[in-house]
Amino acid sequence: MAAAVQPRVVRVLPMSRSSITALATSVFHGPPQRQLHHALIPHGRSGRSSVSGVVATVFGATGFLGRYLVNHLGRMGSQVIIPYRCDTYDIMHLRPMGDLGQIIFLEWNGRDKDSIRRAVEHSNVVINLVGRDWETPNFDFEDVFVKIPQAIAQVSKEAGVERFIHISHLNADIKSSSRYLRNKAVGEKEVREAFPEATIIKPSDIFGREDRFLNYFANMRWFGGVPLMSLGKKTVKQPVYVVDVSKGIVNAIKEPDARGKTFAFVGPNRYLLFDLVQYVFAMAYRPFLPYPLPHFAYQLVARLFEISPFEPWTTRDKVERVHITDMTLPHLPGLEDLGIQATPLELKAIEVLRRHRTYRWLSSEMEEVKPAKTVNF
Repeated sequence: MAAAVQPRVVRVLPMSRSSITALATSVFHGPPQRQLHHALIPHGRSGRSSVSGVVATVFGATGFLGRYLVNHLGRMGSQVIIPYRCDTYDIMHLRPMGDLGQIIFLEWNGRDKDSIRRAVEHSNVVINLVGRDWETPNFDFEDVFVKIPQAIAQVSKEAGVERFIHISHLNADIKSSSRYLRNKAVGEKEVREAFPEATIIKPSDIFGREDRFLNYFANMRWFGGVPLMSLGKKTVKQPVYVVDVSKGIVNAIKEPDARGKTFAFVGPNRYLLFDLVQYVFAMAYRPFLPYPLPHFAYQLVARLFEISPFEPWTTRDKVERVHITDMTLPHLPGLEDLGIQATPLELKAIEVLRRHRTYRWLSSEMEEVKPAKTVNF
């Protein structure tokens, strides 16, 4: 009589998260150069409580663009490491932008490569948003736009970071009259040499609720008018919406072909500076009283603001930047190449400028204001 065949029971033991990570590393990634962290393995449905597989270190996240970028990264389930130098109260608004444990804060020093290495060693994406509108005794434009980005790029390359994204400026030019823009151009070159696969993004002037563009012009009313060199009729601007820039950066992370490329992010319309500022005052329901101010006189006024012990409203370098015409770079890919439709200024200006209205006009609709004239040169 044939022996009865006993069914063979195979027990599957539960695996720890570290075991799953090791298995995924050996099966899908071959011999690893970096230990694969469980935060890099996508799982769950999309949303803040999922894991997108992106662990991003965002330098400069406490600034204007940073809050929008961290929110977009957190919304897709990314883990975000935020190096900071400010008071802890200045980063409180970033805490609820991701799920529990997904927003991590680290103190850092831009001149200390060890602190930079600690911030990027577990990340597969590093984004540099570090910037400053004015120079200080501790950090000049060369420090902020050349030396610190170069150090971040070098350390990221050494740490095996997969994607590095550097934010520059549309008008960055080594021959610019603005020290800010000259150092931006040098910074691009140094980043490209340190991290050849880096993605460089060159946005024009960015507008949004907390900007220093539309708000800057709206606050000119305290001068008893609007001082503009040549009445702003020799300068052309093409501002871009902050949310579009943030989405473009996120899409550049997802796009494999973005490696090693340079993108130019601009808005859909170009405006004469005079017409743009006139529209700003019309939207704010404030009297528009422009008057021409010679270059030397504007520089003198800006110098008085610079010697103030408080945050300067303007500087001599900002006067130069405001009156520089935005470049057109048709040979570079833009927002459309990353699947983003640029938002016209007229649709979002009310979000920025309503706060500059008096109580009488607070609830007036934006359709009552005539759109700014556009130019094609």
